[in-house]
Amino acid sequence: MLKFVQHNLETIAGVAVYPVTSLLIFFTFFVGLFIWVFTYKKEKIEELSELPIKE
Repeated sequence: MLKFVQHNLETIAGVAVYPVTSLLIFFTFFVGLFIWVFTYKKEKIEELSELPIKE
């Protein structure tokens, strides 16, 4: 089954672009998420962490 899929993918022109594009999207998303997490206000994080306890 894998040989069948691999053979079909090898015949598609420009198929090498898709893994590179996927890697760039994955990397960009997680770098953006990392930046967002570390720049989020500490006061807001503390407020959200105490939310279940207050109710």
